[in-house]
Amino acid sequence: RSYYAKLTQALVTALSAPMSEGRLYEVDMRLRPSGRQGPVATSFDSFRAYQETEAWTWEHLAQTRARVLAGNPDLADAFEQFRLGLLGQKGRGPLVRPDVAEMRARLRAAKAPEGPWDVKQAAGGLMDIELLAQTAALMAADPSRQVEKQLSAGVRIGWIAADQEAELLATYRLTWQIHAASRLLGERLLDPATIGPGGAAFVLRATGQVDLSALATCLADRLARSDRIISLLLAPDQPHAA
Repeated sequence: RSYYAKLTQALVTALSAPMSEGRLYEVDMRLRPSGRQGPVATSFDSFRAYQETEAWTWEHLAQTRARVLAGNPDLADAFEQFRLGLLGQKGRGPLVRPDVAEMRARLRAAKAPEGPWDVKQAAGGLMDIELLAQTAALMAADPSRQVEKQLSAGVRIGWIAADQEAELLATYRLTWQIHAASRLLGERLLDPATIGPGGAAFVLRATGQVDLSALATCLADRLARSDRIISLLLAPDQPHAA
């Protein structure tokens, strides 16, 4: 136990240490079950017991994206089998959607979007769509980790309509294109006033729009449609999918 705790701490330090070009990967160890005070490494048996008896819905949502990066193949297979069984067990309950709706409201209250180009935090934006996709994967007990396939799982169980899926995917792709382009241009959110003609041309090429005004209009429309769909799907009066 002591060895694996030290190994995990060394790994986190290696991943998140500031270097000349920034951090390799941001790792938030506060998200472990016991917070800052809990162990950084745990046994597989303890992990299974916690997920089955104590974990909250958001922690089960995290398992829809969990994957093995490296390690013993037998342990990797055992984890994947447990993950799939857990999704099937926890995704059928009637509290999944109410829990997700509450979680979404708390996230929106905690951090509002910083402007019209904040496609990650915006209502109907990247985080909203990814949260809905994870909910669909949990409810469908689907092994897929990609947003597109998770939304398709929601269609398969009759929770998401095909036209809603198409709208959500169109918004997801546009917001991801803007997010990726802005990160390539700098550390801050996209700001048309500071990116210059070359930056503007790059963003327009990435999104297929004719000018930034048209892009802004398209983005606002897409976000509004996505927000309405997500709010409808998480509404308390919606029937629970079988």
